[in-house]
Amino acid sequence: MATIINMPRLSDTMEEGTVASWFKKVGDVVSEGDILAEIETDKATMEFESFYEGTLLHIGVAEGETVPVDQLLCVIGSENEDITAILNGSSGQISSASADTSADATEDPASTPSKQGAEIPSGVEIITMPRLSDTMEEGTVASWIKKVGDDISEGDILAEIETDKATMEFESFYEGTLLHIGVEEGQTTAVESLLAIIGPKGTDISGIVANGGVVANPQPVNDISSAAPKEVSASQEATASPVVAETSGRIFASPLAKKIAADKGINLAEVKGSGENGRIIKADIENYTPQKTTVSEPVTSAAPSSKPEEKLSVTPVYVPVGEPSFEEVKNSSMRKTIAKRLGQSKFTAPHYYLTLEVAMDEAMASRKQINSVPDVKVSFNDLVVKACAMALRKHPQVNTQWTDAVTKIAKHISIGVAVAVEDGLVVPVLPFTDQMSLTQIGSNVRVLATKAKQKKLTPAEMDGSTFTVSNLGMFGITSFTSIINQPNSAILSVGAIVQKPVVKDGQIVVGNTMTLTLACDHRTIDGATGAAFLQTLKTYLENPVTMLA
Repeated sequence: MATIINMPRLSDTMEEGTVASWFKKVGDVVSEGDILAEIETDKATMEFESFYEGTLLHIGVAEGETVPVDQLLCVIGSENEDITAILNGSSGQISSASADTSADATEDPASTPSKQGAEIPSGVEIITMPRLSDTMEEGTVASWIKKVGDDISEGDILAEIETDKATMEFESFYEGTLLHIGVEEGQTTAVESLLAIIGPKGTDISGIVANGGVVANPQPVNDISSAAPKEVSASQEATASPVVAETSGRIFASPLAKKIAADKGINLAEVKGSGENGRIIKADIENYTPQKTTVSEPVTSAAPSSKPEEKLSVTPVYVPVGEPSFEEVKNSSMRKTIAKRLGQSKFTAPHYYLTLEVAMDEAMASRKQINSVPDVKVSFNDLVVKACAMALRKHPQVNTQWTDAVTKIAKHISIGVAVAVEDGLVVPVLPFTDQMSLTQIGSNVRVLATKAKQKKLTPAEMDGSTFTVSNLGMFGITSFTSIINQPNSAILSVGAIVQKPVVKDGQIVVGNTMTLTLACDHRTIDGATGAAFLQTLKTYLENPVTMLA
């Protein structure tokens, strides 16, 4: 009997997997323990073996494709076994779901009159909530300048609309009578929802209002977005001249812009508008600089004592020209998990940060002596990891995990070491770090880092940390803050060792210092507890011999 194999959950955080490569093809004989495929999880690329015997009858996920956990991966069964029912059963369910969805979509308009749309009377224009900024998804009507029954002319301000960035005046592009207001003052509605209706006085618009502004045969021009091109082209033709030319002879400007221009004696015809469809707004008036004209010549001749430097004020400003462009890169499973886990940590754990400077002269001397022994190589990061393990033993409250019911104080110490890989970041773990020597820590970290870069880490090698160390010192970063690697309660950020003047025995000398920053979860670690941990850590690093006691 055929066996359906689904995309396995190969790590505790895995939600989807990508088939990196198939080792078997359809028709191959599969034995228990055979490697079927390499699957890329959110943390590593792992070999997936078969727990069944038979013939590979079907592959459901091609190489390079990504599917959620528990979705059909492949089918194994007897040679030439008919699995049409299995495959049709899966597709049939999908088809049924699609059919149900289609049916719902079909039934809704029939059962809900508002979805059918109403006929739009002649001369009536439907105004929808405009998108006044690139990030705007909804708008709030701060105030209506016009009320139902008022006559509207093209360019009249209808309302003030509050967006996600500012409160802006919204003007009409149509003429007629304001027949209906769809959003009252103070109310918020989505972009493109019915805002108002303008048309001939006395027109019956009850059908449009009842349908929320949905019409059976919408006209091609019914809101600001479709009306804009005609105005924009007119504005573009006028770019060669500072005068904003309007075919109707009317200059579009906000009431506030008109008032400021009048106060400053500025001719609006000389101002180029940057608002919707070339409308002049407050910023245009405030940034307006009168153009240099021939009048300046007689002024100069009449006042020969004027300073020649004044001519520099009219130097043309270089305006670079280009076209914004983006490249879209598909997010890997690892990148999605990093975004989810770190976002969850940052916004659920109340982070606070403690920073301390450590003198590293003794540590540098000790490391030099240790590495002088043949076949021994210890890094500064190994010294930090060892010091953290010993400090955690003295400050168990830092070695904790928060849950809603209890705080877990770990009796063991397992330190995770952040390792940068091509697709992001992984944290291999050193189990029972406090029981390791410096050389054991160094060799284990190198092995795990190599496996991480090759995407060969197993879930067990990345699970179970109680504290994390992140080191960017090798990149020249002197100090930084990290996001806690939950369920840990703290993470240590290690900066570069730098030479700087320091005071030693009352004298200014050249010293080597390193900055450590401890990010703590305030739910489990109080400020004094975190500070005490850093002081102990500093003692170990400034006196490495104490770590050997």
